[in-house]
Amino acid sequence: MSLGEALAWARGRVDRLDARLLLQQASGCTHVDLLTRPETGLPAPALAQFMDWVARRAMGEPVAYLLGEAEFRGRLFQVSPAVLVPRPETELLVELALARLARQPAGARLVDLGTGSGIVALSLALESPASIVSAVDLSPAALAVARNNAGRLGAAVTFYQGDWYAPLAGQRFALIVSNPPYIAAHDPHLQGDGVRFEPHMALTDAADGLACIRQIVAGAAAHLEPGGWLLFEHGYDQGEASRNLLQAAGFKDVFTQPDLAGTDRVSGGQL
Repeated sequence: MSLGEALAWARGRVDRLDARLLLQQASGCTHVDLLTRPETGLPAPALAQFMDWVARRAMGEPVAYLLGEAEFRGRLFQVSPAVLVPRPETELLVELALARLARQPAGARLVDLGTGSGIVALSLALESPASIVSAVDLSPAALAVARNNAGRLGAAVTFYQGDWYAPLAGQRFALIVSNPPYIAAHDPHLQGDGVRFEPHMALTDAADGLACIRQIVAGAAAHLEPGGWLLFEHGYDQGEASRNLLQAAGFKDVFTQPDLAGTDRVSGGQL
């Protein structure tokens, strides 16, 4: 089977872009090869790998898990079923954090709670190199992915294994960021394409979607320096509830920032 024939076969089963990405990875060819040399034969092992990936993608498995990597802010991060697939909406959390770090002196300390693959912590470490970055996750498997990404990208991050603030006793930070589990237990989005393959504990709190956010807000005062900021991502319908939690905890300058689609995405406040 040639490259062109393989691509035509896959397009009836999966999205066109997904088919192209999977074929390029399986065969080692480039997009230019597919356009200019579609008659090139596909070796049997590569064809077998490609057909297996297409079948798994057709069942809903994310392309990022099949390829073992995904892009975030122009960098390739290793991903596995132990961590969430990076989403472009999370770039807003990074951008808001960078804006606050820009007003901090060198050596400002920050921590990313529930770091997963490390996309937020590592992006902040690489784009604000004067900051001192830590990251926490409950899952040892997720931390293994994050540590590997830090090594691959040359990001200086200190990692802790534990539940939210538990491993941070006595530590205070100028900035706390988090992309916690915020999908309610019975939300139909949990059964969406690709989502059902992602780690359940990273998606939902198995409650109303605000349980982890409540914990993060409640514990922030004990770990923020005076004037420190807390920023966290949340669901499309959780902006008002997030602001109420922040205000009740004594935060000022409380806000909710929508993403590029106009959906409430990140809330935060200053202690």
